Amino acid sequence: MAAVSSSDTDGCGAESNEANSKWLDAHYDPMANIHTFSACLALADLHGDGEYKLVVGDLGPGGQQPRLKVLKGPLVMTKSPLPALPAAAATFFMEPHEPRTPALALASGPCVYVYKNLRPYFKFSLPQLPPNPLEQDLWNQAKEDQIDPLTLKEMLESIRETAEEPLSVQSLSFLQLELSEMEAFVNQHKSKSIKRQTVITTMTTLKKNLADEDAVSCLVLGTENKELLVLDPEAFTILAKDAVTSLCFGRYGREDNTLIMTTRGGGLIIKILKRTAVFVEGGSELGPPPAQAIKLSVPRKTRLYVDQTLREREAGTAMHRAFQTDLYLLRLRAARTYLQALESSLSPVSTTAREPLKLHAMVQGLGPTFKLTLHLQNTSTARPILGLLICFLYNEALYALPRAFFKVPLLVPGLSYPLETFVESLSNKGISDIIKVGPAPVPCGGR
Repeated sequence: MAAVSSSDTDGCGAESNEANSKWLDAHYDPMANIHTFSACLALADLHGDGEYKLVVGDLGPGGQQPRLKVLKGPLVMTKSPLPALPAAAATFFMEPHEPRTPALALASGPCVYVYKNLRPYFKFSLPQLPPNPLEQDLWNQAKEDQIDPLTLKEMLESIRETAEEPLSVQSLSFLQLELSEMEAFVNQHKSKSIKRQTVITTMTTLKKNLADEDAVSCLVLGTENKELLVLDPEAFTILAKDAVTSLCFGRYGREDNTLIMTTRGGGLIIKILKRTAVFVEGGSELGPPPAQAIKLSVPRKTRLYVDQTLREREAGTAMHRAFQTDLYLLRLRAARTYLQALESSLSPVSTTAREPLKLHAMVQGLGPTFKLTLHLQNTSTARPILGLLICFLYNEALYALPRAFFKVPLLVPGLSYPLETFVESLSNKGISDIIKVGPAPVPCGGR
């Protein structure tokens, strides 16, 4: 019998393992020079050609030279430098218009860098956090030379150990210095304002209106200070800010639909969905209102009622003609007033079904600066409205406004959104004029 070599045995074993595996070995490159983790990987059809690419937020070797890489198959298509180490990557659709190509969001530090067509498009920065009042007071004393650097260090270390809010970067950098370097650092930074900035630790997407695969999505950011931020995909403004630290929905005990939440302060909230709950617009009661079943207390017929009935029977035709004449005059006056309101744009309710809006304005103040508060409401039944601008048309010789128009956030049906601005009267003679306010789908310059 012929002997079988060990190399033949190993080859047969490898072929057998590959045949039994559920995976096909498409590519393997131990020298690809990719240093990243799961949150910085994303797959997306970046060019709308049906071919998905791999997006990598590369940390670089040793955390140096972070880059944005896009791979097509085993090859690197593009490579762009990043300003800081990436924390998460996500692809999302910003707008419903054609062509339907997704945008790329890359979280790094306190910022989100948005790319369209693999080119920088927008940079969103997290709002700064209020500083610790005790820390601010210590730096104010250092500014006035009321405490020495050694005392400042001891007090800051005490605050760091006891306070719930972390110190600012300036104070943390100061605590790491040697005693000989502290005085120069204090002289250099004591006149600067204390700034406390959080960073993004995780990022995902949330469908805004529809559940379709290519529907417009919002970016959801998780920060180091245990906040959850939802960003508008068009204006990149914060739509929601949640202090809840965790959510869980499912079966709990014997209840199928239970929502469990924990808060930043350590609280626990459990909500159970009612089995009779119906998610439809309007009240939960069906049929006629209960007041319809109440029997009315009808008074007895008086002599005046009988005389009036006889009068209406005898002069019914003349009374009806007089009523019809007054009704026609009322309709004519209402139509003229409505036409005047349309021509002067003074109607508080929109007349188009495309943008069902209701606008109410309120002026406060004695002058010359007034506060103008606009209450804007979406009167549709179920369709939200977005992408609107509030425009002001006024005599620039009489009034001055900080901005002639500003963008309106997403309008949820049924809710009233207060929008505030200030108006300054430029006339010292008490002359006043009309300021026209209205929403528009385009900037004021295009009207």
